[in-house]
Amino acid sequence: MSVARVTEISATSEKSFEDAMQIGIARAVKTLRNVKSAWLKEQQVKIEGDKVVSYQVNILITFILEDEA
Repeated sequence: MSVARVTEISATSEKSFEDAMQIGIARAVKTLRNVKSAWLKEQQVKIEGDKVVSYQVNILITFILEDEA
């Protein structure tokens, strides 16, 4: 039997929501072990003048907790 934990992270990109999601997941797997899934919780854009200048996503990352040895 395994136990999972869910943690929320936020990532931004000047290119797209997809890029922001890839950046966030890439960073999460550098720090967390046993990452199994990700759920895109929220999206928002930052607007300056009349243009979108950045994309932000909030992602829920699920990872399996390791058993104690």
